[in-house]
Order: sequence, then structure tokens, then C-alpha cells
Amino acid sequence: MRVKRAWNELREIEIIPNYLKYAEGSALVKWGDNIVLTAASIEDRVPPFLKGTGRGWITAEYAMLPRSTDKRKLREGIESKVSGRSHEIQRLIGRALRAVTDLNMLGEKTVTVDCDVIQADGGTRMASILGGTIAVYLAFKKLVFENQLFDNPLKELVGGVSLGIVNGEILVDLDYEEDSSATLDLNIVVTEKGEIVEIQGTGEGGSFPKETLFKLVDIGIEKALEVIKIEKEVLEL
Repeated sequence: MRVKRAWNELREIEIIPNYLKYAEGSALVKWGDNIVLTAASIEDRVPPFLKGTGRGWITAEYAMLPRSTDKRKLREGIESKVSGRSHEIQRLIGRALRAVTDLNMLGEKTVTVDCDVIQADGGTRMASILGGTIAVYLAFKKLVFENQLFDNPLKELVGGVSLGIVNGEILVDLDYEEDSSATLDLNIVVTEKGEIVEIQGTGEGGSFPKETLFKLVDIGIEKALEVIKIEKEVLEL
């Protein structure tokens, strides 16, 4: 396990921006053996609770394609209901992107971020947030170019990383095998200022002391900022 990279080393990340022809913004993310396609679509409408407020909205949809895993999964929404896990991940993606977007500047528009996992190997929610951030930034940039917005409402980039404890040791950016054997599993999402958007942590093998949590959070922030640095390089910011 972990023979090709250090305990605190991210898997290789490759991002192809503007991967799709028709989406306002899109990106193909290859993160280790994960492959996630993200697309941002913008519509001139908002949910009923935002009508007349002048504020926009960002939501997300997440799905794993049938052969994204070693055995065929049922296609969600067609062969089976959308799973609780997918609902939880798409809410996370939406929250992360809303946290760094000026929704008043966006106006009464809805951004839908589609995240389709083509191949999964642990950490697909973090790869989806990465790709979603790229896609949304590019979509807003397109609207600014078309004079539909006077400035990009995405005020900061956002990124995240998974980490945990496996065989008594801290590991960063867990792949599927590592995640499956982790006794503590944590996901952290931060802004480019290093401020925390969300922490998801579970003691899979029992409880853990708060000192361990604090240590993991410090490491997670550092590594999430590395992810954001890659985003900035791709967007030439």
C-alpha cells in the first residue's frame, strides 16, 4: 500500500477545461484513477423561494456511471432511485460552490453543475468539487464576455481533499483500497484563503481524540490548498 507516493502526497491530477462543446463551462478531471466529467449550465430561473429576491442559486447533480466501478452499478434514476450517498454528495458540491459565489451578483439565474463519474477509485466527491469549480468559473467567465454579467461572481476558488488513518498512520488523498481499510475517514473543503467550508469525518473503527481531528484538519487544509493551486494554474489566475 502507498508504495509509489509519500503519506502526504496527492495522486496525479490532470484537468482538461472546456471539455464539452455545448456547456457554458466544463472540465474533465483525472485524479489518480478517478475520471469525472463536470459541466455547468446556466438558466434564467431560480427556485420558488428565491423569486423576486434578485439572488441566484447553484445546485449540483452527481452520479456514478454503471461501469465506473469493478462491477456494473444500476443506472441511478432509471434502473434504480438516486442513492442517499449521491444525494449527500451533490448537496456537498452545491454548498461548496455557493460558499464562494456572490449570489446577488449572479442575479436570478440558476447554475446546475452535473458531475458524472466515469471511473471511480476513492475521492470522487473531491474530484467533483474540483471539476465543478473549474466549470462554474468558466461558465461565469463566458457570461461576463457576453455582457450578461459585469464581473465573475465566483469570488474565490474552492477545493478539497480526503485523508484518514490507515493501519495506524495518517494518509492523504485515499484511494479506494485505502479508504476501505481506514479507521478514520475525513473530507475537508476549503477556500483559497484557507478558510473551511465543510468537514466530514467519521471514526470507522471507533472513536478518536480531538487532537487527532485537529492534526488531520491542519494537514487537510494544507493539501486542499495544493489542489486549489492546480485549479489556479489551469485557469491561468
